[in-house]
Amino acid sequence: MDNTKLTTRTVIIRCLFYGSLTFGVWTALFFSYLHRIHKSYLQKTSQELSSAWSSEQSVQQQITQDSQPTSKAHVVVKNEPKKLRAFAALGKDFNYTDPEFLDGFSKYGFNTMISTTVGFERNVPDTRHKACLQNRYPVHLPTASVIICFHNEEFNALFRTMFSIVNLTPGDLLEEIILVDDMSEFDDLKGKLDYVLEVFRGKIRLIRNKKREGLIRGRMIGAARASGDVLVFLDSHCEVNRGWLEPLLYSIAKDRKTVVCPLIDVIDGTTLEYRPSPVVRGAFDWDLQFKWDNVFSYEMDGPDRPINPIRSPAMAGGIFAIYRHYFNEIGQYDKGMDLWGGENLELSLREQFFLRKPGLRSVAYGNISERVELRKRLGCKSFQWYLDTVFPELEASLNSS
Repeated sequence: MDNTKLTTRTVIIRCLFYGSLTFGVWTALFFSYLHRIHKSYLQKTSQELSSAWSSEQSVQQQITQDSQPTSKAHVVVKNEPKKLRAFAALGKDFNYTDPEFLDGFSKYGFNTMISTTVGFERNVPDTRHKACLQNRYPVHLPTASVIICFHNEEFNALFRTMFSIVNLTPGDLLEEIILVDDMSEFDDLKGKLDYVLEVFRGKIRLIRNKKREGLIRGRMIGAARASGDVLVFLDSHCEVNRGWLEPLLYSIAKDRKTVVCPLIDVIDGTTLEYRPSPVVRGAFDWDLQFKWDNVFSYEMDGPDRPINPIRSPAMAGGIFAIYRHYFNEIGQYDKGMDLWGGENLELSLREQFFLRKPGLRSVAYGNISERVELRKRLGCKSFQWYLDTVFPELEASLNSS
């Protein structure tokens, strides 16, 4: 009797064991299957959209040179895919009093309802000057590490940024995309982000800061991990266009001490409409507020001038390319800067601005001895040299105030 009970118990234990093992194997296979289906869907979506746009899109556009950066250019898109038509209709008839719209706009600064509808990727109008289409670049150009810092970014906007880079950048030029998560708090930027990034394994690296660093130090963290010849800093809610990278790399290849900014088109925050920007340059006023400024006629005259690089007294801080070793040589960013908004002028000038705001002399700005020594070591020229040589029209602005 005891032997029978023992045998029965053994059989039951074995059945439970093998049953659990079988269940575990099938569960693992099921989730593996779901993962492959999800990955295949993302890749198929990318291929279908790219194919549809390359075969069906026809764009006509006209940009006047004297228009303002926020002016709307004439864009006609024929035979657009159904997804774009749905997006356009949504932007036109949208209910802007919807609580969901207001909540998303207050959280992210743009229309998240349309962003969700658009999804991970879309194709945008080719806004390049027609002469750019004839440009040919050397086969061997420097490689690029694209660095994108984000904090609580809207999920679809972040992925549209990455998809546009991967889809529109030659593989031999894109060394890597480095994402720096500066302590995001939203759930979809944690496990969900890790999961979807599996599609880009080997091309995109994710760094998660263990404490909030801010944009400046976040970029420096990304730059320290980069291995490409050129660092390209982008915002986490932008979309690159066709042929976006080659001219940046070519300009740096000709002069490795050149810092290059692309022409920045406009994505409307309310409708998410993509529209071209006129050719402008970066400048600032005597309050050191960055602004876009008109380009002088001599920079634009001539058959090749509209597509050649133009000189700019200052640069927008969010989007630019710089040779990695030169970035390190000039001292990178000032790591003591906690907030964004001044890094563009700081990197452009390496100077002080108390002429217009003398009251700020009494404001504590921390220990800048390291930056002063850097300025001496690099042999930086004076601010007067900058006014005389680079931005003489700013001097006139001071005299007239």
